[in-house]
Amino acid sequence: MKCFRVFVSVFLFIVVAAQGKQTPLTFSCADQNDLYVTARKSGLSCKRFNTAALAIENASDDSVVLVLSEKYPAELTTIDQETLAAAEKKHLHLFIEFPETNAFPEIQFGSTKTIAWERGVVADDVFGDALPRLHIVAVHDCHYLPCKAAKPWLVIARVAGFDIAPYGIPTNASPLLFEIPERRIIVATTKLSNFISARYAPSADWKRIWETILTTLDPSHGSVDLKWTPEVAPKYSAAEKLPRNFERKAFDASAKWILNSRLLVGPSRTNEIVRLLSGQTETIEQPLHNEYANGTCGILEGYAAGIRYDGTQLQRLPLRADCHAESAMVLALNATMNRDRRSSEVAANLLDYVYFKSGMCGGPRADEKHGAFGLIGWGAVSPAWLVANYGDDEARVMLGTIAAAASLKNEQWNEPLAKGLLANFRVTGKLGFAGDRIDIPALEKNGWKYFGNAETVNLAPHFESYLWACNLWAYRSTGFQPFLDKATNAIAMTMEKYPAGWRLQDNSERSRMLLCLSWLVRLEDTAQHREWLKTVATDLLKHQQPNGAIHEWLGGTGGGHYQIPQSNEAFGTGETPLIQKNGDPASDQLYTTGFALFGLHEAVSATGDATLRDAEDKLAEFLCRIQIQSEKNPYLDGWWFRAFDDRRWEYWASSADAGWGAWSIEAGWAQSWTSAVLALRDKKTSFWEFTSSVDIKEDFEQWRPRMLE
Repeated sequence: MKCFRVFVSVFLFIVVAAQGKQTPLTFSCADQNDLYVTARKSGLSCKRFNTAALAIENASDDSVVLVLSEKYPAELTTIDQETLAAAEKKHLHLFIEFPETNAFPEIQFGSTKTIAWERGVVADDVFGDALPRLHIVAVHDCHYLPCKAAKPWLVIARVAGFDIAPYGIPTNASPLLFEIPERRIIVATTKLSNFISARYAPSADWKRIWETILTTLDPSHGSVDLKWTPEVAPKYSAAEKLPRNFERKAFDASAKWILNSRLLVGPSRTNEIVRLLSGQTETIEQPLHNEYANGTCGILEGYAAGIRYDGTQLQRLPLRADCHAESAMVLALNATMNRDRRSSEVAANLLDYVYFKSGMCGGPRADEKHGAFGLIGWGAVSPAWLVANYGDDEARVMLGTIAAAASLKNEQWNEPLAKGLLANFRVTGKLGFAGDRIDIPALEKNGWKYFGNAETVNLAPHFESYLWACNLWAYRSTGFQPFLDKATNAIAMTMEKYPAGWRLQDNSERSRMLLCLSWLVRLEDTAQHREWLKTVATDLLKHQQPNGAIHEWLGGTGGGHYQIPQSNEAFGTGETPLIQKNGDPASDQLYTTGFALFGLHEAVSATGDATLRDAEDKLAEFLCRIQIQSEKNPYLDGWWFRAFDDRRWEYWASSADAGWGAWSIEAGWAQSWTSAVLALRDKKTSFWEFTSSVDIKEDFEQWRPRMLE
């Protein structure tokens, strides 16, 4: 036994000594390359050289050399046949990415291609059970060299799916990562070593990919444990103890985001933005710095979902009315809570831009004889946006205006607000439904009475319910009975057909419905109205997780323009949910959670329901935890991406939506209502109570006989 112990001790000493003398990884790369920096910080022995030739010359025999791309995507990685021959002579194990096409004469490389909707797909079992075949990863803005490989590890392909490609790998998929085992070489046809700065996702999957590459190149290193911090991440982990006043901190950060987002249009950008919008262009490079702007030139819509190879995102150009009013709402609340003069100024200027300067309330909408009089355009400048009147967007413009007016104690928007309420009311049909949108040409042709007399039925809370909420608020303010009658009738018809008769049976629709049902209880506190509210809230909260997240859930595959992709080819061709199937762990901060928080907050205030209060508290905490934090990308810091996967605790989903994918950011929509409700919670009030001081009755009585005849 004693001899055995001595043997074990000697063996362990030899193993430890051998580990202490591991052959270093030799890199050909810049000193800030993501993989090189990560490998060093993770405790791996590394040495670096500026060229492949020097790296191979200085590498020990039978060791690993990684030749990484440094001028991607403009130039391919330089490595010639002579250098490869020297590596072979030394029995080196090579990883080469984005190589010159003449480096491997036996492989037919095509010219560099750039992805549009393609994603990385695991095509082999090399990564183990954690990353099985058909597993999906994001290789943002991938520039790659098309080729053929007998057994690729990763391919680039257009595939539907959340985690797994349910329809398989298309035949036109191209290898991203493959091995040439007889030459001890692993080739990447793109740059994979920028996985941190390019924000490749999910992070754990890229950890697995790189650890597999490194251990395959040199099994003698044993297990590799790479560690890094993503450059864009949630503010808090799932289990982290939250600081005192974390909700107030989250609100303050969100208000600062609007001012620091680089979306406020400064004078130096105005002419270019108008030119591009006039030509139907909808994205633009973001400015390098945050130009001072006070809101007089408006605010851009947000950030497009596509992440570029350097980790940046393009800005979405549209000057949307709803984004202006909802941003103004957040800034106005910030002005009240933090006595911030700049927020007050910018908020007022953004609303003035919508109502008086941008043209969104001009032209036919300013012509008292026109059917569009009093309506608010979808957006400014671009003909495609100026022509449209979406009822839901107009409702959120008016709600944002109401909140801003209450915060700033400013009456200068009362008249356009009264006209907006009347204009939308008069194009709402007899039964209380307005339809999805009514464009200027239709109003020009038919006049407003045509729509007001129609028996439209549109069981779609996404498009209708916030207009009903506006009508209920307007009834409280003016006492005009038809506001209440139309809203109540449409709500009753909608609830009668719930849920099977709704156009979409998803959690976004349920979250939207909560607001009008809560305010209906405020005005008519009946058992039936409370039951409607409780039913919708209960069904929504069936999908709330213990951490507070509300998972997306869809009846069927969707309907109309909002469908889950039913093929690989359908991915990226329309507006879609973030899930491929029910059970995918995605929450939607653009269409669901912020509106759910708003609705729950108003429901709790109206009913005092303890169960709903608990759900609201959990959701608020969840949203504070997943707020974006990024020092490197300050234009993102403090807001919310559309998608979040709460099992991974990462921004991830099926980014199939043609306009507003997983990493999109809106300056308005549900993200802004998350911010606003955090402020209302801090002030211990509800929207209904807080806005009771906004009095439009005088302006309403002035315009009612002229607009309703």
